[in-house]
Amino acid sequence: MPEGHTLHRLAGELTTTFGGRRVAVSSPQGRFATEAAELDGEVLLGAEAWGKHLFAAFPGERHVHVHLGLYGRCDVHPAGPAREVPLPVGEVRLRLVADGDRGPAWADLRGATTCALVTTAQRDAVVARTGPDPLRADADPARAWERVRRSRAPIGGLLMQQEVLAGVGNVYRAEVLFRHRMHPLRPGRTLRSGQFRALWDDLVALMAEGVRTGRIDTVRPEHTPEAMGRPPRVDDHGGEVYVYRRDGQPCLVCGSLVRTEELLGRNLFWCARCQPPFRSRAVQ
Repeated sequence: MPEGHTLHRLAGELTTTFGGRRVAVSSPQGRFATEAAELDGEVLLGAEAWGKHLFAAFPGERHVHVHLGLYGRCDVHPAGPAREVPLPVGEVRLRLVADGDRGPAWADLRGATTCALVTTAQRDAVVARTGPDPLRADADPARAWERVRRSRAPIGGLLMQQEVLAGVGNVYRAEVLFRHRMHPLRPGRTLRSGQFRALWDDLVALMAEGVRTGRIDTVRPEHTPEAMGRPPRVDDHGGEVYVYRRDGQPCLVCGSLVRTEELLGRNLFWCARCQPPFRSRAVQ
């Protein structure tokens, strides 16, 4: 499932490409046809993301709410010289087209779990159900900390709960815990506030870099392929990581084999040496 940086990057692309412009809105697949007809010819005011939710704003307090889910994607094609908008390929739920001096720009949304026309009140209700988003300047990490510090649940699960902390997925979850030598099954309530704030600050930096580059890179300079003299990682997800989808491979830091097990239907990845199990001093 795309993580929060993907939605923020997409929101920026949509705003840059279509913001303030009248757009032709259609639904070649047909499942968004009625809503598309209502928006056709309107100005797209801009787009923004909260966690894994994206909202494209139109006049009259109308917003296209998109959640990509596991298989969704939205391809944005900025205007270029001497180009024509191609016929839709595949199940295109939503298509945006804007004309310009440098040719047309277009965007196609496919496979999204959610593509709905909502009011501002409905958008606000969705946002209210999400936790703070590390990529938003208005995020309050104290809200997430209040949930974490009271919970017996594993921190590896809490980081993935969108009502606790928005936008973090399996990759950032695995990687930020490794970077802070924290076992994913450690109960949330055993963390100190400084430990949680360090996790939060690291997510802010890592996810912002993901927005900038369009990929997830989490290894420190001394562990890059160039620094270690190792081949670059080859994976559909891209990026250089410590433990995510590296089960059975040597840890880049200590050489122990990376482990995996399932938690709440998703695979955990961690290094048993770099991330030892938590033991409370109270029971020692």
